[in-house]
Amino acid sequence: MNTPEAVPHEKWLTARKELLAAEKRLTHVRDEVNTMRRELPMVKIDKPYALEGPGGRVGLADLFEGRRQLIVYHFMFDPSWDEGCKSCSFTVDGIGHRAHLHARDTTLALVSRAPLTKLTAYRTRMGWTVPWYSSYGSDFNYDFHVTLDDQVAPVEYNTYSAYARGTDLLTGTYNWLDLTPYGRQEDWERPPGRGDSPFMSWLRRHDEYDD
Repeated sequence: MNTPEAVPHEKWLTARKELLAAEKRLTHVRDEVNTMRRELPMVKIDKPYALEGPGGRVGLADLFEGRRQLIVYHFMFDPSWDEGCKSCSFTVDGIGHRAHLHARDTTLALVSRAPLTKLTAYRTRMGWTVPWYSSYGSDFNYDFHVTLDDQVAPVEYNTYSAYARGTDLLTGTYNWLDLTPYGRQEDWERPPGRGDSPFMSWLRRHDEYDD
């Protein structure tokens, strides 16, 4: 294992100040990117979508729960699967208390293609409380280009979408690990010699790890 070099405090402080300058640059760039995201134009959603929730059939407007903004996380759960995607599960495990989002007039919901019975069973297994809706039999996932197979009321608008590592900031565990000397311990990271596995190959559902 390639461990960090042990140095006197003065040398560490010099290196830490260099990193601090880089962290501040990154913060400023992230602020600029966030501003660009907020300035994106909107696309009106004219197509009616019927989803299935615990209370029965609902439209997209119902997912807002009366709030001004809606964040939809497209959770990968194929209708033929008995378990949800482990990477998506990792992300949902990192969701904090939703009261903080609600305080800013924002609702977070999950949508998946699997039937509601499968979603409900998996949600219970994982111990989650976040609202979860089934788009089974709907074009919803295909229309928003979040299903990667051979198919692709109040006014709603689509403002932003992100995929793959574009959702890194949503994964709290990764952000905690990024603060440590060994990082995520995946072999693509630098410096080399501190990772022991390819990207996300170590990941399990939270009830599948060996103690």
